[in-house]
Amino acid sequence: MNKTAIIIPSRLNAQRLPNKPLKLINNKEMILHVYEAALKSNAEEVYVATPDLEIIDTVKKIGGNAILTASNHETGTDRVFEVFKNNLNSKPNIIINLQGDMPNIIPETINNLINYMKKGKCEIGTLASKFSSNSELDDSNVVKVLVNESLKSDMFVKALDFVRIYPNKTFKAYHHIGIYAFTNKALLSYVGLKRSKLELERKLEQLRAMENGMSIHVGYVDTTPLSVDTEKDLEEIKNIMKTNE
Repeated sequence: MNKTAIIIPSRLNAQRLPNKPLKLINNKEMILHVYEAALKSNAEEVYVATPDLEIIDTVKKIGGNAILTASNHETGTDRVFEVFKNNLNSKPNIIINLQGDMPNIIPETINNLINYMKKGKCEIGTLASKFSSNSELDDSNVVKVLVNESLKSDMFVKALDFVRIYPNKTFKAYHHIGIYAFTNKALLSYVGLKRSKLELERKLEQLRAMENGMSIHVGYVDTTPLSVDTEKDLEEIKNIMKTNE
């Protein structure tokens, strides 16, 4: 199956913003904004993976594909893998783990990653953008990806590290965007690895791959989809998306 599948892990039990996927933005649930952006991408298949029936019902009310998963997954990637293995029979060539809390992500952003992954140059691909302010660079809630060189549009390079605190000015830092593309083989390898030291310390899944020598390339995009984690984020994204209507 030479296909790309987008799987969006989503759950209601977020610590900082409970019921986050069902929060309304422009009278539409957040998860539906993400799902519909994914549908407009070049991926052949799009699914929401969730342990919550409320999310299932929300996606299905628009005719979408939502799959009920186990409730005890430690990470979003584990939830993605369950759908990949059990429902897609481990067949798609490229699997996109798209975070369900980026309602203003645009299809072109997803397509940039899909197109690069089809070139077969890395095991895992992700995206980054410039910081909108110096305060973002200092904010530990904003994940930074470190690289050796300045990035420009549609350019992909090897990711050197992912951090919350930016102490090492030797490397260039960019605002990491929470989307991951795995090759079929890479996803199968990744889920077989134990959770790593840095992954647990920084609470960043991608470090498990890096600590086990897997290649991660990061591409630059001009837009920064906002990851909604708090009520403040929610109000900000409502204003942004109202302005962009």
